[in-house]
Amino acid sequence: MSATETVTAAVPVRRHRPPAGVLTAAAWLALVALAALLLPLLPGFDPLHGDFAHPSAAPGPGHWLGTDAAGRDVLQRTVAGARASFTVAGLTILVGLLGGGALGLASGWFRGPLDKAIGFATDLLMSVPSLILVMIAVSLRGPSLTVIGVLIGLFTVPHFTRVVRAVVLSLGERGFVQAARMIGTAPLRILGREIVPHVAPIALTFAFTATTVSIVAEGSLSFLGFGLRPPEPSWGGIIAEGRTTLGSAPWISLAPAAVLCLTVLALNYLGEHLRSGAPAAPKGARG
Repeated sequence: MSATETVTAAVPVRRHRPPAGVLTAAAWLALVALAALLLPLLPGFDPLHGDFAHPSAAPGPGHWLGTDAAGRDVLQRTVAGARASFTVAGLTILVGLLGGGALGLASGWFRGPLDKAIGFATDLLMSVPSLILVMIAVSLRGPSLTVIGVLIGLFTVPHFTRVVRAVVLSLGERGFVQAARMIGTAPLRILGREIVPHVAPIALTFAFTATTVSIVAEGSLSFLGFGLRPPEPSWGGIIAEGRTTLGSAPWISLAPAAVLCLTVLALNYLGEHLRSGAPAAPKGARG
């Protein structure tokens, strides 16, 4: 063993622990996700069941977050509402990431007329008032988490497209991509082996922002009456149900509102942390 290797082996490797804020945000998201997945499996979990002997009961043993005007457990309804929000968020990311990622790759790689056509389509879609269109679609098709998630995802496609296109344009000028072109590597093979692995981390980082947008949008739609129909629970719907009793039973609205705000805050914090550790945004983004 050389002297350099001996010194290197003697120096302990320092592992950087994530900041406390990152651990706290991740723990909160894990708690909400596990509650949404596991608590509905427990016997006795029924967010639609009303305890008519204790309507609008204050938080306490038996009903840790209180009950609403119909005697339904606010904790159980808040947990069930998380499933609705996460379902919409999952559909949004699926549609936005796959659709926007594919369009961004095609736009940034092939350029020319295809780039202009995709750019025009994304600009056109971004000019449409998204929430109003979702309200119209829900009014025509009826309330559905699938419809809401897919439509919100559709409106995130232009944003994913721009992010991915910017990265692809930057990578196209890098030496390893130029070398692959010079030796005659097929374009699709270059995209799959050289471009996509570099694009994926940045696109996934942006997905945190899209997730917060989808959760807030779903909550807003439910609050306005364009989400799940009562008594089906969603965070926005529960908040709307309790707004008439804020003076006498504020926990009905405050509990889901607090969970919604903390979840969005945690997602934003994690997304910001990932962006701060990512490479600087490359030039070439449209707009």
